[in-house]
Amino acid sequence: PVVLVERQCADVARWLGLASVTLPREGAERLTFTTYTRRPGSSAARVVGVLPEDAEAARAAGLRVHVCAGQPPSAGGTDDAWAATAARVWRSRSPELFREARELPGEPFAAGPLAVTALCAGIALGPDERAAAAGWAADRPYALDAKRTGQLVEALTSPGIDDRTGPEFDAAGRLFGALEGRCPAPVTAPLAAMLVTEAVRGGNGSLELPRRDAFVGPEGAAVAERLAPEILTELSDAAGTRSVARTVQLLRVARLLGVDGTDALPEVVDRLAPALLAEAAGEGTATPDFAPALLELLDEQFEVRTALLGALDRIAPQDPGAVARFLERVALPFTGTQALPHLRMCAEVPGAMATLGGDRAAVWHRVLRAAGLSPFAEPLVLRTAVGLVWEDRAPTVEEARLLLDAATSDSHRAAGTWARLVDAALGAPAAAPSAAGTPVGPSAASTDEAAALAHDLLRGFPGEIGGRERAGLLLLDLVRELRTGAPEPGWAETVRTLCAQAEPVEPALRERAHAALVERLLAPDRPGAELYDFVHGDDGELIAAYDRTARSETVRTRLRTQPAYAADCFTVWTAHPHAGEIWPPVAAALLDEVLRPAVRAMSAEDVAQVEATVGRTGSSGRAEAFRTWNRSSTLGRLGRRIVGRVRRG
Repeated sequence: PVVLVERQCADVARWLGLASVTLPREGAERLTFTTYTRRPGSSAARVVGVLPEDAEAARAAGLRVHVCAGQPPSAGGTDDAWAATAARVWRSRSPELFREARELPGEPFAAGPLAVTALCAGIALGPDERAAAAGWAADRPYALDAKRTGQLVEALTSPGIDDRTGPEFDAAGRLFGALEGRCPAPVTAPLAAMLVTEAVRGGNGSLELPRRDAFVGPEGAAVAERLAPEILTELSDAAGTRSVARTVQLLRVARLLGVDGTDALPEVVDRLAPALLAEAAGEGTATPDFAPALLELLDEQFEVRTALLGALDRIAPQDPGAVARFLERVALPFTGTQALPHLRMCAEVPGAMATLGGDRAAVWHRVLRAAGLSPFAEPLVLRTAVGLVWEDRAPTVEEARLLLDAATSDSHRAAGTWARLVDAALGAPAAAPSAAGTPVGPSAASTDEAAALAHDLLRGFPGEIGGRERAGLLLLDLVRELRTGAPEPGWAETVRTLCAQAEPVEPALRERAHAALVERLLAPDRPGAELYDFVHGDDGELIAAYDRTARSETVRTRLRTQPAYAADCFTVWTAHPHAGEIWPPVAAALLDEVLRPAVRAMSAEDVAQVEATVGRTGSSGRAEAFRTWNRSSTLGRLGRRIVGRVRRG
């Protein structure tokens, strides 16, 4: 049995009376009960009443115990909408309503029929019960006659209700949608007014708004007069933080009510456009929650669509990647007559990337064609295209050359893309990959391309490039001159100065500059003054670069095969024995470890030619020094041979 705990038998009897009224007839006829027993476990009745002191024994027996005595729940209600409605009906002394509710479609204890019946009878209900009534009626608009439909709408929209909830408004919106077109406009007008009032004042962004024709009568005019100032004030407020969904909802309600917001529209869309990108980025990769309402807004209002798409097109060059990601998730309708070059480029890039893969130059050409405008006519398309294709990286030197040649310097200056070209030149790698894919040293071709690009950038943008970027490009330009021409005197000092001005200088750029300088200093035609300044500059990094290059296979081969070059290196490496602290040991090591093996590999005729060249370009003492140096090498070899023979003997 079910156990009811009360202090008085009469209270148990009241519960039994409520059950007999609310239960279906066949259920009530089978109901057996007793209002008081001390042994509920052995009772044959289906409902029994016990005193509070016997409740624990009933629980121990495994019975369903309902403690009705004492204080009601602190919330004053229950999660069971049917039970809450039944209690209000019972307290209103209207038991006949239970019979009326049973005549409506629905399960025996469904909350909807009983809540509808109670509201039509003028009984005040809570928000959950009202939501149940509206939801039931929305699913079965045919179940109520005109009179009861009007009574239900009047009860749901009563101005005395101040505790409506979101689920209740959602149910009311569904009810309006079900009744619209089925009932006369005066019947549904209060629901429409309540919904738009909640949309404006309550900020419920999930509401399904009525159609515009719901506000054509005097009721609509009254609502518009009441809400128009609030809508315009909030739309014009630039200080507050308003969500995209809220702005979209206000714009839609303004149109429904015929509120003229033409003057405020430009500022509204200028704030809405960046907010779209920010909120969409904050929601990850999913479709933003505001997307359906936004697309409905753009479909409903041509002037808003035109203004918003124009605002997005204007901000696209600032962050084209964000706009492209947004367009992938929200398919904005910009297929009309508006130009919108930047939006069209942003929409084109995903397909171009998927089709053309890693060929960024081809992707760039395709994206630029999607704009429908020449960079000469609209330089900002350059910025958008570059931002889309090279969003998170700098172009390569080859790609930067393509970009530079695709437009005039004025176009790049207006678009601001010259800075990306500078990044490409300064960030060009200094190592050419070997067959194994590992860097093996500076690539002359890539160095020449980067240096030529730097030269053209310095000529094309003299007023824009400054600071460390200018110093870095000048360093690259010096590399070009060291390789191809005659730079101004003071090479080593110029390299040191420009490296200091370009700090923090890119390692690859520093390596390029050092390599170009020492390669020129290792050439036979370098000016003696430049070599003297270099040696006496006592710069550890430069001398280390010289040492590495002198030990390269290119220099070793030249030493073995060109006696004149070997004589020149002997002269240089022996000419400055007291030039600082760093150069002398490096020069001595080069003589012993690089030049000596090369001379050993020469024929006697080549060695004699080296000696003659040393004597001809230097003094007679220099030639004697070479003979002494070479003799020590020869005696060393002879001594090792004698020792070897003695050991074998």
